[in-house]
Amino acid sequence: MYVSMKKMLNKANYGNYAIMAINCFNLESAYATITAAEELHAPIIIDLLMEHLQKHIPKEYVLPPVIKMAKDASVDVAINLDHGKSESYVRDSILDGFSSVMMDASEHSFEENIQITNEIVKLASKFNTSVEAEIGNMGAVAGDHFTQADMYTDPEKAIEFMERTDVTALAISFGSSHGIMPKDFVPVFDFNIIKKIKAGTHKPLVLHGGSGCGKDNIQKAIKCGINKVNVGSDVMKAQADSIFRSQQGNRDMEYVDLMNKTLDPAKEVVKYYIELSGSTNKAE
Repeated sequence: MYVSMKKMLNKANYGNYAIMAINCFNLESAYATITAAEELHAPIIIDLLMEHLQKHIPKEYVLPPVIKMAKDASVDVAINLDHGKSESYVRDSILDGFSSVMMDASEHSFEENIQITNEIVKLASKFNTSVEAEIGNMGAVAGDHFTQADMYTDPEKAIEFMERTDVTALAISFGSSHGIMPKDFVPVFDFNIIKKIKAGTHKPLVLHGGSGCGKDNIQKAIKCGINKVNVGSDVMKAQADSIFRSQQGNRDMEYVDLMNKTLDPAKEVVKYYIELSGSTNKAE
């Protein structure tokens, strides 16, 4: 069933577990993600990153078939625009049929972030579209631009932000970074940030950059109040590794078979994170 994030995240918030949001780049990864969720009877969020949609295949070609998958699914599926940096792009995405959007105005001033977010919430409410926002900043593994402590979310600012906006969920920064973590590297999380914001808002909170953060970090973050965990790099790496192995074994393999072999590895990673999040058998 195609739904917004609101109901599933509110339920996760009440039940102290998290919903997995998987960054999908193509139809194969979206199909694998939804199938994995169905097999574990778990609600799921498909994240479509604005940057991917702008640089690769435009959303008007990607979104309709993924919506079809969501509508046909036996579990609740939300499709969320991930890191929407442009207000106009986020507005268009609501009109185009996304059930959820992230208005990421975190690079703006605090007051501008509130103003921009409220404008999006106002429009989204007319379409029953849920809205995620972000306070603080996220770094990236690429170029060793990891998230630093001065980029972490200020709990007081986060609480004020949620009091002055009606967002469904808030992404916060407390130690994770986007990208594939180096071998044997596990980031250090500041769990007190989550606890303080949760205590002051009692609303769904989001962990971005979940790939490679480690089982203990993720489970403790959920226990402290995280209700949505974004993972993309680990799933895409599983697909890339599958292609590499297939090419090593048979360089003449047809492309359609090559892509088909990426489905099971992707599903296994998605299932791992669903079980880690505590959302198994939590579907309506």
